[in-house]
Amino acid sequence: MSERVKVYLDSSALFAGIWSSTGGGRMIMKLGEAGAIQLLISSQVLSEVENALRNKAPGLLGFLTVLLEKSGVQVVQPPDQSAVHLVRRFVQHPGDTQVCAAAVESGAHFFVTLDQQHFLNNQTLRDNLPFPIGTPGDFLSWFRTRLS
Repeated sequence: MSERVKVYLDSSALFAGIWSSTGGGRMIMKLGEAGAIQLLISSQVLSEVENALRNKAPGLLGFLTVLLEKSGVQVVQPPDQSAVHLVRRFVQHPGDTQVCAAAVESGAHFFVTLDQQHFLNNQTLRDNLPFPIGTPGDFLSWFRTRLS
């Protein structure tokens, strides 16, 4: 692979990578730290995760900062209206529309999420995006096949 695989994380995937020290989400963060993949998030995703940590585990806010830096997470630009318009045809939730549109514009090769309702079970959306959508485990399987 000449270009590192770009992996866009939504807030559920990023939160899982912080919350669990052994799950697929954390393994993705470790791959970012090793430089094997490029991790991407939007400022909205970052804000959502910060708010969730403030409510559930304020002591992990410092760890979030360290993990983002060590994993080389890049915060992408907000999406333009053409990307938002494209995604809005398939995702009705305004926040998720913005998150998915940012993934589209980021040039991601894979979108990692745990959101069943708006993303994983939305086959029409999945059929119309330029990249696969899946769970952390789905991504890890996909990534392994690219290495072989």
